[in-house]
Amino acid sequence: MFDIGWSELVVIGVVALIAIGPKELPGVLRMVGQWIGKARRMAAEFQGQFNEAMREAEMADIKKTFDEASSAAKDLSPTNLLTSLEKYGEDALKTDPPVTPTTPEPPTPETFIEAETHAQTTQDTDPMPELLGSKTEQPDAKAS
Repeated sequence: MFDIGWSELVVIGVVALIAIGPKELPGVLRMVGQWIGKARRMAAEFQGQFNEAMREAEMADIKKTFDEASSAAKDLSPTNLLTSLEKYGEDALKTDPPVTPTTPEPPTPETFIEAETHAQTTQDTDPMPELLGSKTEQPDAKAS
């Protein structure tokens, strides 16, 4: 526990014999033994309470898991499945309200100007003109 070897114990015993004296040494050793016994009993009691608390916590976790599983099992009963299927069937059979047609806004001069500028920019920039040119040249080469 304290990592004390035999030689260290002999040194402690000799110092205790010199400091305390041979007449009082047995009483002091008995008292030290009682203190060590009390400390061990307290440690064992603490360890027992700690282990008991851990078992209770594990039991609480197991009970919680069991309760969750049992509630999930209740949700899977045939009557609950039937009612949920009926609900989904009713939802699927419901028809959506008809959509009212909307008329587009009449064109304004600004929309005409925007359309013209858009058309001009797309005509000015041909996508990949070299590819278009090579495609037109290939049929001519095959024709001749």
